[in-house]
Amino acid sequence: MTTFNPAESLHRLVKEALDSGAAASLEEAEALFRGYSITFIIRESEVNDSACQAALVTGVTLARRVFLGGVSVVGELNVPLNVPLPFLGATLAEAVLLLGGRMIANAEPNSPIVTIGGGPQSKINQFHIRAVFSGWRGGIVPANTETSLQGDMVMPLAPMMAVAFSINEAFLFVRRETGAAGHRSVGLSLWKLGDAADWLSVDSDGPSLRYLPSCLWLIGLGHLGQAYLWGLGLLPYSKPDSLHLVLQDIDIITPSTESTSVLSDINLVGQKKTRAMAGWSESRGFKTSIHERRFDGSFRRQRDEPSIALCGLDNAIGRQALDSIGFDFVVETGLGRGFRDFRTIRLHTLPSTRPAATIWKNGAKEEDLSTRAAYQRMREKNELDRCGITLLAGKAVGAPFVGAIAACLAISEVLRLLHCGQISQLIDMDLQDTEFLTAVPQVHDFSSLNPGFITLD
Repeated sequence: MTTFNPAESLHRLVKEALDSGAAASLEEAEALFRGYSITFIIRESEVNDSACQAALVTGVTLARRVFLGGVSVVGELNVPLNVPLPFLGATLAEAVLLLGGRMIANAEPNSPIVTIGGGPQSKINQFHIRAVFSGWRGGIVPANTETSLQGDMVMPLAPMMAVAFSINEAFLFVRRETGAAGHRSVGLSLWKLGDAADWLSVDSDGPSLRYLPSCLWLIGLGHLGQAYLWGLGLLPYSKPDSLHLVLQDIDIITPSTESTSVLSDINLVGQKKTRAMAGWSESRGFKTSIHERRFDGSFRRQRDEPSIALCGLDNAIGRQALDSIGFDFVVETGLGRGFRDFRTIRLHTLPSTRPAATIWKNGAKEEDLSTRAAYQRMREKNELDRCGITLLAGKAVGAPFVGAIAACLAISEVLRLLHCGQISQLIDMDLQDTEFLTAVPQVHDFSSLNPGFITLD
């Protein structure tokens, strides 16, 4: 039987309350999060739309890991499910229930409300926003604003990104981190990033999808890796077995994995991440191979293996090897680890103007949190010894909505490569204020790269 220590069981977002001092004990932190709930509304005019359904099921699976007091959905959900993800049932109602939501007739008082798509509507509660998306663009606007996104096509990552923004905004609201939460428009274009991009403008939109990757290597299958898989699962593969995935990880799923990783649940605890994620991917119809060995400089890609990698590692040693083992194009995404910066996202593409060994030359010195009141109380009550406290305090804070937005950015780099768009060498952003996003264009010439792709019908 596999046993887990407290560091492998702690909810990674609940840890934010311990580290920030918002809660003086683990019990108090868990009670705080059980007081947070959220409601989604999907109206009759949107309920059969596949993009709106994708936004809703993504929203429920992300929100139930954040709002531990419950995730509710208002709408007539007994309609056929038009989302290609596996294990969700035949109807939208079944999907909501299987993902951990519940159906109610009317929005609950004081609960943050997110309406999926559609036009303006009267605000029901103090916090009431709409998740909006069109083309490659997605984000949030206040429910009663006249703002809408124009366009006939929806790239499937746009609704995923939009609803992830909505959960971030709702969490900012319940944590009282900014008075602007729910009163502003926040979003991105996945086609056009940087200072000149206005995500609300059709001028920032991209082309209809014509090409999809046919082979990818995923390094790391935790928070980011599972978000990558969710995003890939939403893409419109008419023949899913045309995508071959190499899945690489050495870890098993622990109880804490579920708090950040969208494809993990209690039923998978103790399983190898590679095996569990291969099972999900193959149920989606994708072909898979697995590598259960550590990724470092001794590794070498074989010529017949995918030349594009999506990296979700959280250690510098693995990252330092990314441009030296034979990949032609790498998208690496890193997330903040602490209670102050867990909403930050930094994305690199390789090859770059700087080698990977230089980019990740020195690891950042982490703050010692073991002296915080919550951890000291655990020690005083003999719940953990000094080593246990140090291990627990050193674990990262994480939120699944951050990984979801990071995954949309990462997969979009590959899609822009296939559609001759501008590749980013570096993206740096903080979800507390996306206006200060930095996007540095890639200068490497990828025009001769044949990464493997399929053409959509």
